[in-house]
Amino acid sequence: MYKIVKKERLHEVIYSTWIKAPEVASSVQPGQFIILMITERGERIPLTVADFDRERGLIRIVFQIVGKTSEELSTLEEGDELYSFIGPLGKKTEIENYGKVITVGGGTGIACIHPITRALKEAGNEVISIIGARNKELIIMEEEIRKASSKLIVTTDDGSYGRKGFVTQVLKELLDKDKSIKKVWTIGPAIMMKVTCETTKPYPVETIVSLNSIMVDGTGMCGSCRVTIGGETKFVCTDGPEFDGQLVDWVEFMNRLSRYKDSEKKSWDFYHEHTHLCSCGRGIN
Repeated sequence: MYKIVKKERLHEVIYSTWIKAPEVASSVQPGQFIILMITERGERIPLTVADFDRERGLIRIVFQIVGKTSEELSTLEEGDELYSFIGPLGKKTEIENYGKVITVGGGTGIACIHPITRALKEAGNEVISIIGARNKELIIMEEEIRKASSKLIVTTDDGSYGRKGFVTQVLKELLDKDKSIKKVWTIGPAIMMKVTCETTKPYPVETIVSLNSIMVDGTGMCGSCRVTIGGETKFVCTDGPEFDGQLVDWVEFMNRLSRYKDSEKKSWDFYHEHTHLCSCGRGIN
């Protein structure tokens, strides 16, 4: 069993948990993910690792409530245990000393970009980080990203914090001004990653995206995370989750994201109908 040693509510629907998983923590690398199960008969859900502590054997995950299992996960408290916690899975981020690079995070993608940003800086890169969200309340892990970066720029759509506007506007300004930028990583909502790739296309910089949001089984057996990369079929969980963003068929990817929308809604509705919440917020069937 895998114990939750620390839990933090970052926003009304966004949570951070540190989980005791020594074997995973000993070998995990930036860009990789884990699969957890809350109970023996529960759903398997893949989540990108947001941080790790090898010495203490801890893994940090950050998740947003988007359905039945993520809501159930949010009810667990410190001291509770998960039935299963498997990893690390997926290919690690290719970390080298490229020179000057940019990492772009949006929404919960900010958490996913954190280990990559830190590793790039540790490898000797000058790392400019851009993180953004709809408003100030949705900006997460700002201090962690700031510490991991050479420079941090924060944006909000409504201007409630940092620069008003989108992360792509700041990215374009940087690319126009500085020709020494070698590479860009971006993780966040599909539309944000797509527009980021459109923004970087005219420039001689490679743009890496993480397509983790499409994964279901996480081991390549279900086939649900099929994507077209440069005209070839790939599986996000085993071939990725990172790919060259300029080669992604974004129309196909975004269509596949909603493939199980109706089934997920039915499962969530059933959970609400058959679960009574006690005063502590824990689900009791």
